[in-house]
Amino acid sequence: MSIERDWYAVFTTPQHEKSVMKHLDLRHIESFLPTFEATRFWKNRQKVKVVLPLFPTYLFVRIGSQERRRVLESPGVITIVGNGRGFIPVAGNEIESLRAAVSGHRVKPFHDLVVGKRVRINGGMMRGIEGTLVRKNNTWEFALTVDAIEQHVSILVDASEIEPVHR
Repeated sequence: MSIERDWYAVFTTPQHEKSVMKHLDLRHIESFLPTFEATRFWKNRQKVKVVLPLFPTYLFVRIGSQERRRVLESPGVITIVGNGRGFIPVAGNEIESLRAAVSGHRVKPFHDLVVGKRVRINGGMMRGIEGTLVRKNNTWEFALTVDAIEQHVSILVDASEIEPVHR
């Protein structure tokens, strides 16, 4: 008889993702910690490459309902991500896409552009214009507000043409 297993995100204590993964491995729980390589400079100006979690404080486990307790009892695990009605599975194709991107070293964190935040166009004729990032499907939409008449216009932009506005 085959056990139905789904992928779930696990929330861990900060900077303990790798040790949680070791504990899960000892409990024979399939887990996946997406990582990326970054360059850091120490105080002595030494350049060092480090491997960091792609999603700090998160990793993924593939478990059946009877294995949840073993995950939750693992040192460093805070909870399995869910809502008031239960744990929320992560689509298997998303995990496989992440695995492929990580194995090909084509992945890095992307925190800067968030829908609803202020952004600035950093090139072309509209360079310096600020607006709000409205939506991202296959393209990004930038909402430009003409304050004097309180009207808005949506402009399609490439992600490389915008940067976050830090205030």
